Amino acid sequence: MVTVFLLTSLSCNSPADGKAAANAMPVAPYFSLADYFNQEATRLQQINPEIVKTVSKNGDEEQRKIRVANWKEEFALFIDADINKPAWQHSYRVDSTSTSLTYTSIDSTLRTKAIRLEKSETGAVIHVRVTNRVNNMLYQTDEQLDYYVDSLYRIIKAQHVRIIGKSHYTVTGKWL
Repeated sequence: MVTVFLLTSLSCNSPADGKAAANAMPVAPYFSLADYFNQEATRLQQINPEIVKTVSKNGDEEQRKIRVANWKEEFALFIDADINKPAWQHSYRVDSTSTSLTYTSIDSTLRTKAIRLEKSETGAVIHVRVTNRVNNMLYQTDEQLDYYVDSLYRIIKAQHVRIIGKSHYTVTGKWL
């Protein structure tokens, strides 16, 4: 499953088929994190699970039992890591097995370095891992985002700002 293309048959006998093919929307070249996490946000908003949310900054930790008010906001970093932009169509190497799909950046300037999807034997996504990195003259930020369906999500962020120094953040949500 290197790249998915929309295949349409055109029939000489039916002009309507040709018109439908001309109006068909192209299929995204990569798995859409934005679509996936928007769907998950909608699903979780409906079932409203209670989670234990832990936030840590440089070792100082706070933990609470909560019900997330806005899952789209909670998944914003995952959604923002979507790699389906026209300019990036050939910017990722795709490797797949029957239970995993991995996108690895071949362009060092891109923020999202890798996305790995693990799937069950039925093809359902069970784990998403995103690796991001921004490196410039002012700062370097490394992020690892993990989502285990109906179990846990975790955001680990290490940042080094030239004048301020190093900071380490972790946000974990674990279903009860």
